[in-house]
Amino acid sequence: MLTRAYQHSLNGSSRPQGLPLLEVDDISLRFGGVRALTSVSFTVTQGHVHAIIGPNGAGKSSLLNCISGIYHPQEGQIRLHTGGGTDIEGREVAERSHLLTQLPSFKVARLGVARSFQNIELFSHLSVLENLMLGRHIHMKHSVLASMLWFGPARKQEIEHRHLVEEVIDLLQLQSFRHKPVGSLAYGIQKRVELGRALCIQPALLLLDEPMAGMNAEEKEDMARYILDVHELAGVSVVLIEHDMNVVMDISDRVSVLDFGRLIADGTPDEVKADPAVIEAYLGSDSDNPADAAAVREAVEHLTEEGTDA
Repeated sequence: MLTRAYQHSLNGSSRPQGLPLLEVDDISLRFGGVRALTSVSFTVTQGHVHAIIGPNGAGKSSLLNCISGIYHPQEGQIRLHTGGGTDIEGREVAERSHLLTQLPSFKVARLGVARSFQNIELFSHLSVLENLMLGRHIHMKHSVLASMLWFGPARKQEIEHRHLVEEVIDLLQLQSFRHKPVGSLAYGIQKRVELGRALCIQPALLLLDEPMAGMNAEEKEDMARYILDVHELAGVSVVLIEHDMNVVMDISDRVSVLDFGRLIADGTPDEVKADPAVIEAYLGSDSDNPADAAAVREAVEHLTEEGTDA
């Protein structure tokens, strides 16, 4: 079980459930003459798992890159809301709104937004513990020299960081891999370590870009359980890109659908499953006439049962 110290995010307070956490307002992103995103708007609610789905090339990763500060959209705004709750000592913390649109990625991370990538971005020669400790870098308050001497306040801080990392190791069941080089581990375990490193930032919002890519069915089931544990036990809100429709429908509170850089649907999993525009984006349409409701429902249920490699 994670301590209350972990459950309070970077802004020092637990934001009440149900309030807006992230607002994406009419953003557009261009690369030269190519539009990657066009007038995309949606809201992520505190305490929700929010899935972003769509065919390949729909702009999903570009959207996450805009939120995390890797890309900067030419139009629109992205805002992160923090505070509005109480700190660990029970004192009220004022609500604040942070404009992320033009911030560099390290400043976005300091505000409590962590990110994983489609491809594993770990140091293969370092141990699991060392990779996770790197996730604490934005919290380091002492110089490298002071940390190397391991004396006084630097020693105390290092111990505090280690305690938090051990909580993440326990949560993700990485105990037996603690001192093993990451490069020697199975792919599914490496993806779990990457999730853990993002979690060590102690985020208010966790962005996961295809965390189950390349996994078999058993590994996907395990990862889905860990994501739910992160969400429920750590109180972290999650934005998830995933192609496996079974996973999306099972663990998401809300789903946004992109197609060719445009938002074509946004709602609960059941609402999205029944949206003809979503079915057409995934399966295509041979007719200009919309399918009747029964046919749409049947197509969606088939998509959900079988998954998609789109």
